[in-house]
Amino acid sequence: MAYCITEDCTSCGSCESECPVEAISEGEDLYVIDGNLCIECKGHFDEAQCVEACPVEAIEKC
Repeated sequence: MAYCITEDCTSCGSCESECPVEAISEGEDLYVIDGNLCIECKGHFDEAQCVEACPVEAIEKC
């Protein structure tokens, strides 16, 4: 199950550079995670790096 960015996103961009597979990109109003690319950081980190980086806790499992 991939992660999703909620409407609470402030478009700060903190999460984008943290994704090891470049699954996060800037959308029209907020950042979005490509569910087909998101690997939940498994094999790279113990915790999802986007979740750790988000200052407003706008990233959750879909």
